[in-house]
Amino acid sequence: MDPFQQRQLGRTDVTLPQLGFGGAPLGNLFAAVSEADATATMEAAWAEGVRYYDTSPWYGRGLSERRMGSFLLNQPRSAFRLSTKVGRIFTAPADPEAFAKTQRSWPEGLKFQHHYDYSYDGVMRSYEDSLQRLGMNRVDILLIHDLDAANMGSEALLAAHLTQLATGGMRALQELKAHGLIGAVGAGVNRLGTIPRFLNLLDLDFFLVALPYTLAEQPVLDEEFPLCERRGVGLVIGGVFASGILATGVVPGARYNYHEPSPLEAEHVRRIEAVCARYAVPLAAAALQFPLHHQLVASVIPGALHPSQVGRNIESMRHPIPDQLWAELKQEGLLRADAPTP
Repeated sequence: MDPFQQRQLGRTDVTLPQLGFGGAPLGNLFAAVSEADATATMEAAWAEGVRYYDTSPWYGRGLSERRMGSFLLNQPRSAFRLSTKVGRIFTAPADPEAFAKTQRSWPEGLKFQHHYDYSYDGVMRSYEDSLQRLGMNRVDILLIHDLDAANMGSEALLAAHLTQLATGGMRALQELKAHGLIGAVGAGVNRLGTIPRFLNLLDLDFFLVALPYTLAEQPVLDEEFPLCERRGVGLVIGGVFASGILATGVVPGARYNYHEPSPLEAEHVRRIEAVCARYAVPLAAAALQFPLHHQLVASVIPGALHPSQVGRNIESMRHPIPDQLWAELKQEGLLRADAPTP
């Protein structure tokens, strides 16, 4: 599979390469990444031909945007696509050192606190703050970030912020698009039920889906993806390795959707890996290529902590996979029968 073949994103004029670069690790997601390694990883991605980069203010509380922008600032702006996200406003805490010691999210991130804001002014400020951190005067794609009950903390807060978005923030996104400042408006989701809720309120171009559509599980095929197809909504897939286990296999410390895998989850992945091994296909290659067989998916965006991981992702995309592998996964009940495959 050609990692850099271009695909149209939904009904927009935006095209994306099949393989992009997810910026969460550059915010010190799983481990602290040095400035030297962050720069070297970006340099490796660019040298390999990667031209789509996704980040967010939330990744390292601004660190990922700062690092990514610092590198991309020196590249021809017309040569790459860049996406970031809105929904949080960052401010300096009264006591930065005390604040840093209390953080479980991004403990190695920048020392900025945040509050959620999906209003017109909040979305505009988030967008403008991102441009400053990135050192860019525009981004190609803007996404609504983390608007679900798990992040909000309650159904009441979720409903309030959805109303704020529908009555204010969405107007800001539409204006940015109408003025040619962004090319597509999307939302990042990682929980079932979020896509229908968004589409009942808003007219979006695409979703960035993390976790509910991987080689390990595909529950979004029941309702979410058919709804997107009916509405002409495109997809980008993040979290293709299910937070790691589909890249490494079941090894000590491997995470399945950000938690330690249960015995059933671990056995499921082991069986998938065994089928891949019979066809001499790395598990990571099957995990990266699988989502791209769905007609709505424009791109997959794995992250990288080190330059070597960028090269492995390119190799995994190019590794040939026989059709029989997908058929056997379905026969063994390891992949849904209705999952799009060759």
